[in-house]
Amino acid sequence: MAPTTQPLSFNEKLGYGVGDTASNFFFQTFNIFLLYYYTDVFGLNPAAVGTMFLVTKLVDALTDPVMGIIADRTETRWGKFRPYILWGAIPYGLLGYAMFANPDLSDTGKLVYAYTTYTLMMLAYTVINVPYGALMGVISPSSDERLKVATYRFVCAFSAAWLIGTFVTPLKSMLGGGDEAEGFRLTMMIFSVISIALFWITFASTKERVKPPHVKSSLKDDLLAVRANLPWVVMLLSGTFTLAAVAVRAGGQIYFLKYYVGDDGTPLFLIFDKTALFMSLGTFAFIAGVGTTRLLNRYFDKRTLLILVNLAGVALAVPFFFIPPDQYWLLVILVCITSFIGGPAPALVFAMYADCVDYGEQKTGRRTTGLIYSAGGFAAKFGLAIGAGLSGFILAGVGFVANAEQSESAMLGIRLMYVVYPAILLILGTVALFFYRLTDKRVLEIETELSERRKILEKPLRR
Repeated sequence: MAPTTQPLSFNEKLGYGVGDTASNFFFQTFNIFLLYYYTDVFGLNPAAVGTMFLVTKLVDALTDPVMGIIADRTETRWGKFRPYILWGAIPYGLLGYAMFANPDLSDTGKLVYAYTTYTLMMLAYTVINVPYGALMGVISPSSDERLKVATYRFVCAFSAAWLIGTFVTPLKSMLGGGDEAEGFRLTMMIFSVISIALFWITFASTKERVKPPHVKSSLKDDLLAVRANLPWVVMLLSGTFTLAAVAVRAGGQIYFLKYYVGDDGTPLFLIFDKTALFMSLGTFAFIAGVGTTRLLNRYFDKRTLLILVNLAGVALAVPFFFIPPDQYWLLVILVCITSFIGGPAPALVFAMYADCVDYGEQKTGRRTTGLIYSAGGFAAKFGLAIGAGLSGFILAGVGFVANAEQSESAMLGIRLMYVVYPAILLILGTVALFFYRLTDKRVLEIETELSERRKILEKPLRR
């Protein structure tokens, strides 16, 4: 029997969700446009950019778990995780803008500037998003409530992705007046202000409810507890491959539409060109798919549902590769179907991370929420970096030349980058999930046991 838990209010679930809207005003922009911005606007070599994406993850390998450890040991009147959302918002917004400020530098100076601003931005992302992710693990002791929160989170996250996919290309054209670099700079200035405000809304509207058991603080024991958490290890591997697939596909999307489909920026509908419409409709379908997560979870275990979603995405990649470039609306229809089916995936993944936190507490007596989410966040960033790095190397390897007519080998490379390579990475991520043994039934049993433990521990405090 499940423990009795007060349902979270609509305002709190939405308030939590808009925090990921704030994150994705930048993160989705990076995911979709950053490689293109660095190669076609800022003028960097694609192989140099690919190397940068991978090298900077060495910093994240240290900072992500350190941030998780720090957050787990933070004690304030606002809780462990919420203070970082409050104070990290302004640096996050300013650094996101700085990445697109486009200073007039030499080629070497531009590369140094890109390394510096990207590294600092990822550090700011760590400081605010490790605690933000961990907050979902303490916002409610109920796995079902956390899945609801995760659904709100990713509806909000991909609403930002929809806004970015729909409006970045027309915004940069209008604001830049033909100057693409200036258009990006002014667009990111707007996103910076909005992101800061949304993070503050998240801080003000959420509450931390799950208190960790009172155990002696020990970094060694925390690390051993995480290492012994086998469901989390599986999620770490699966998440790395899956996010690498997302990054390769997202990195290839602009090149696919610009060079294969032939989008020259001419408006196709109102102010929207082919790229804006393609990404807008696809992301809208994805948001609709996210909304089906809880309904589908009534019929399928979270693990089973995630496997089915991933395998469907792999199957739909096959016809995508063979559609000719003049069949634009057929490509749009297929991307909408693929996106809708893939919608539940992110909500399921982060709800499963929260289940891993409960499993770890039940198994070891230590609740390492921040550390588990920090490592999960690192896996996401590492996967995205691998994907973005591969994209840069693929473009360099096939002879891609920015803003020029592409050779046959370059065009094939762009198509493979957008369709085939992501499918291969997604298969690897799905294979890892077959080793995840934490069923929804087992999660409910753990949830009930932890609830009883907390009642026993609270009794002496009430006397």
